[in-house]
Amino acid sequence: MDDEKPIIEQVTDTLAEAAQAATTVVKKVRKAAKKVAKKVTAGKKASKKSAKKAPKKAAKKSAPKKAGKKAAKKAAKKAVKKAAKKTAKKAKKAAPKKAKKAKKSKR
Repeated sequence: MDDEKPIIEQVTDTLAEAAQAATTVVKKVRKAAKKVAKKVTAGKKASKKSAKKAPKKAAKKSAPKKAGKKAAKKAAKKAVKKAAKKTAKKAKKAAPKKAKKAKKSKR
């Protein structure tokens, strides 16, 4: 961080970086969820053929797929929360140090 920049600008910059990092994490998780969904839908197409023969098996297979999507969403939310908390902590730690440096440089 720069000594020339005001503390408010530095904090807003760090928060913006955190938000950007969180969005990239969310994008990655969504992309992974889409890949899983594609695999699941490919499995559904195959199970439709076997559904005529054995409907009980198709019902059992569909339950874990929903759980996988929910788990992916939860993981994304947790990742976003952790990233936000980390950046908030960094901003809080950096702010007092910058305030002390600013006071020393004014003297």
